[in-house]
Amino acid sequence: MDGLTKLAKLDFLLRYPALAPIVLDDLDPEDQMMHLSELDRAEPTKVEAPMIRYKYGPWDDRYYPVVGALVGRGLLKYAAGRRGSVALVPTAAGRALADTLARTESWSEVSDRCEAIAAATSGLTGSGLKDLIYLRLADLMDRPHRQVIR
Repeated sequence: MDGLTKLAKLDFLLRYPALAPIVLDDLDPEDQMMHLSELDRAEPTKVEAPMIRYKYGPWDDRYYPVVGALVGRGLLKYAAGRRGSVALVPTAAGRALADTLARTESWSEVSDRCEAIAAATSGLTGSGLKDLIYLRLADLMDRPHRQVIR
């Protein structure tokens, strides 16, 4: 994962799954891997953990402590990213834990969504994703900084 901007934008698409097909041309809203319910479609911004509008798009102030905790537990490691950014790379233990969780009933739908979104965003940068979010969800992003996205 090259940079926190990309992490934040992918997180946004995962947390607001009914908005992902609007942002991403390569993601079909009928894709079974998205597990979209009628409620998701009817109220696409009614999510369990809403994000905030920030200067560079959707954001969550918990990224730094969560990433630090995952690095501290040996599940992620920092690496050099493109153009001086910091990249995040899963360790062998992190990959093994993710694979184990993906096979559980509690996390299988999230895992499916992650796979579908990853495939549809292949080759896009964090900045490119931010631009698409602002373009395709202009009404939703037209709000003051630090305001919750609902």
